[in-house]
Amino acid sequence: MLKRTVVYAVLLLLPAFARAAEPGNPAIRATIQKFIDAQDISGAVTVVAAKDKLLAVDTIGLADIAKKKPMEPDSLFWIASMTKPLTAVSILMLQDEGKLNVSDPVEKYLPEFAALKTPTGQPAHITIEQILTHTSGLGEGDGAAIKAAHTLRDLIPIYLASPMLYEPGERWRYTQSGINVAARIVEVTSGLSFDKFVGKHLLKPLGMRHTTFYPNKKQQSHLATPYIKDKQTGELTAAPYAGYGNKEQPPFGNAGLFSTGPDYARFCQMLLSGGTFRGKRYLSAAAFQQLTTVHTGELKTGFLQTDEYGNRGMNYGWGIGVAILKAPHPGVAEMLSAGTFGHGGAWGTQAWIDPVRGLAYILMVQRPGVNGDASKLRQAFQQAASDAFPQPPSTNTH
Repeated sequence: MLKRTVVYAVLLLLPAFARAAEPGNPAIRATIQKFIDAQDISGAVTVVAAKDKLLAVDTIGLADIAKKKPMEPDSLFWIASMTKPLTAVSILMLQDEGKLNVSDPVEKYLPEFAALKTPTGQPAHITIEQILTHTSGLGEGDGAAIKAAHTLRDLIPIYLASPMLYEPGERWRYTQSGINVAARIVEVTSGLSFDKFVGKHLLKPLGMRHTTFYPNKKQQSHLATPYIKDKQTGELTAAPYAGYGNKEQPPFGNAGLFSTGPDYARFCQMLLSGGTFRGKRYLSAAAFQQLTTVHTGELKTGFLQTDEYGNRGMNYGWGIGVAILKAPHPGVAEMLSAGTFGHGGAWGTQAWIDPVRGLAYILMVQRPGVNGDASKLRQAFQQAASDAFPQPPSTNTH
């Protein structure tokens, strides 16, 4: 009882520790505070961005309850699968340079794939597009072997040793292996390790100075503590940190990055502007269109396909490394426009870009095991942000 009282007392004091970065939004802070009061999260960093302006940056609650450490704009989060869009953009940047095409078979760059067979025994010939849209059928590989890998090159024989799951293009199944294969193709075609390529061509020029595959000692001091909610007591309990960020590991294209809210907002602003940011073009108009066009036809896609989540598989399609909302639906998508695209992460981080309204919504929390794509928190944040900025100010498209 004493423990619970202490935790609750700390949570009551959260407004005293909260420091909202400018510009902030009271309605967004009040919305997030309700989830803190309910002990669903310890705190959050939220960003609402237009093409060339951050409309609201809010830091609410605590990054570490025990240390009474407030969330800050530079609080660092493991963004997990929000790495995938950067992998996709890296591939498309290389396509713009003429070094590959997403319609190419993977074996053109990784010859080992020529021997890959489908479940019916046919040559697979899976394409780069298929591995980035989760329609390749590629197997996931042995988990223990993946954990022991040191490079992306090491992962390739592990994936090829596992049987394919289905015929290429036959269905949509969220697959980690394909994205890491794409990251390896970036290495082969660019001559740089994947982390170096992303750093040189995206992170540094975009000014994402806190974003990294391998947090250094200073960055580690800014990591937000992950929490889970104890089912018995309802209290927030610190969880073990993600097994990522170790320099002995590959720079995983599927889930390797750590980032901050304002940093990831820069990446979103580049996409919101059709591939440009502050006068520099990162993607051609054609490549941007490929990124944000549905490539999965009438296949059911996404994470809301079950009865529990309203059978929303037909509401979504998949672009190159991003989910695309084909038709808004009640819940997390009711305030979004058709054509909104983005990605979430395993620990509750989310980033969604609405090109019709000219807004990007970035939500940074650390809460393992929660389905962020159906979360009440994501819905409430996006609704508060949408209500606060119904018509974002006119911005330059560069």
